Amino acid sequence: MFRFGRSSADGDLIEVEGLPVRLRVNPRSRRIALRLDRARGEVIATAPDLRGLAEAARFARSRADWIRTRLASTPSPSPLVPGVELSVFGRTCRLMAAEGRTRLVDAADGALELHASGDGEVFARAVVRTLKREALTGFRSLTARHCEALGAPLPTVSVNDARTRWGSCSPARGASPPSVRYVWRLALAPAPVADYVAAHECAHILQPNHGPAFWALVRNLVGDPAPHREWLRREGPQLHALGAPGSGVVAAGAACGDGGTGA
Repeated sequence: MFRFGRSSADGDLIEVEGLPVRLRVNPRSRRIALRLDRARGEVIATAPDLRGLAEAARFARSRADWIRTRLASTPSPSPLVPGVELSVFGRTCRLMAAEGRTRLVDAADGALELHASGDGEVFARAVVRTLKREALTGFRSLTARHCEALGAPLPTVSVNDARTRWGSCSPARGASPPSVRYVWRLALAPAPVADYVAAHECAHILQPNHGPAFWALVRNLVGDPAPHREWLRREGPQLHALGAPGSGVVAAGAACGDGGTGA
C-alpha cells in the first residue's frame, strides 16, 4: 500500500495563538507528537491516551512558531466552481454550469466539459460524483492492464477519498479476489502519476511488502518510480485542497525530519 501519512478519529479542536490544533488519542503513539494535516489545514496533537491530552495541548502551545510555519505552507482550498479547469487522466476538463442532468461531453477542441447545474455546494457535489465515476472507470482499466502484464489475478477496484494513503491493496481471502482501492483525486494528477499508483497497488497483489522484488515489479511496469513519488509528495496536498471545505510530525522528546524540535 502507498501511504502518505496517517490520522485517527476527530478530537477536540483548540487554538494556539489563534491557530487550529486538533487533540487526538492514538494508542499506537508512544509519545506526545504534533503533525500537520495538510488536507484539513490544521495541526494534530496526538497523545497515547486520554490522560496525555493535557500534556499534548501544552506541548502544542510551546510550539506555536512551528505550527504557524507549517500552516502557512498548506495550499488554500480550491473550490469546484464553473470555469475551473482540471485534468482527468491527462485530459483537460472544464467545469461548466448547465441545466439538466450532470454529464461529461466532448468539446470541439478535444477537451472534456463537465456540465452540472446548481450553485455552490450543489454544483460541487455533482462534479465530485461525476469525477468519482470517471476515476473508477479509469482505474479499473489501469488495474486490468497492469494485472495482465504481471500475470496477477484481477482484483475488485473501488475509489474513496482517503487522507492517509493514495492506494491500498488487500489480499485474496478464500474464494474472494484481492481488492484494490484508490483515492479518486488521483484521476486529477498527471496520467503517469495515476498509472504509477495503479502499478504500485497491482504489484502488491504478488508482493505484499516493499522489498526489492516488489520494486522490481513496479519498475518493470512504469520505470523509475522516484519522479512520481516526488510529484505526490510535492503536489498531493493541492489535490486534497480541491473542493475542500476549508482548505510533518514533531515528536515530544526528539527532533523530527519536518523541521521541528522536541520538547
